[in-house]
Amino acid sequence: DAGLPLDRLMVGTGAASVADAIALTRHAAELGFAGALVLPPFYYKGVPDDGLAAYVEAIVTATAAKPIPIYLYHFPAQSGLPWHVRLVKRLIEAFGTRIVGLKDSSGDMAYAREAAALSPRFDVFPSTEAVLMQARSGMFAGCISATANLNADLCARVWRSGDAGALDAAVAIRKLFDGKPLVPGVKALLAHIHGRAGGRGDEL
Repeated sequence: DAGLPLDRLMVGTGAASVADAIALTRHAAELGFAGALVLPPFYYKGVPDDGLAAYVEAIVTATAAKPIPIYLYHFPAQSGLPWHVRLVKRLIEAFGTRIVGLKDSSGDMAYAREAAALSPRFDVFPSTEAVLMQARSGMFAGCISATANLNADLCARVWRSGDAGALDAAVAIRKLFDGKPLVPGVKALLAHIHGRAGGRGDEL
């Protein structure tokens, strides 16, 4: 328990099943989360944009009584399904204020910039600290990065004051994980730092 208020957090509610995604998104709204982070329905590959649009429409309709903001989660390397920019534009136009942003874990900065340009009210969060200066200038809303669990103080300095040295240090920490499993690596190092049983940070 980090003591963070739920109305400052977005939580993952995407699922392979539409019914599960609806149930998770509805529960997130009832708990008071600030937003729901929605992966596409990832079990079957090659789902056309019309199918993905129907998935989002089902979630939006089922949660209309408690309309939690929805952030699309673009992570095609893991989900096997991209949120194409043309589809994102279609969803923004169809569902207005319900589709408020996107987390981009693709690493494709051209995609991130194109998505961010769709609307000044559409918040895009790339998955690397390297974009924080661009975020300060208004191109992106920020970043959502696993390594921010390790370098949050540096990220905060970049965000608040444009500290270029802090940005270099934050990116250097991120690069330590290049070619390694990112999330397990971060968890192992955090366990090592905090002296938790089972930590294997010494192997990184």
